[in-house]
Amino acid sequence: MELEHDIRTFVVENFLLGGGDGLSSSQSLLDAGVIDSTGVLELVSFLEKTYRIQIDDEDLVPENLDSISSIAQFVKRKLAAQDAA
Repeated sequence: MELEHDIRTFVVENFLLGGGDGLSSSQSLLDAGVIDSTGVLELVSFLEKTYRIQIDDEDLVPENLDSISSIAQFVKRKLAAQDAA
């Protein structure tokens, strides 16, 4: 899936400096220490610019942004809601 691949590439390049071989799609980015609160802001900025979506404060919860797969699912939901509007 291209969406998940693009998100993984961003995370690996920006937070793991290219060394994300052992990072699974379902692994918690917060628990693994991959991203912190500042990293979440960088991630949100990337998602908003890349996918042209608006991420609101209430969207900033671990269920949406804690793993590569949850981020991909979140972006899909935002894009679908945007298309429906």
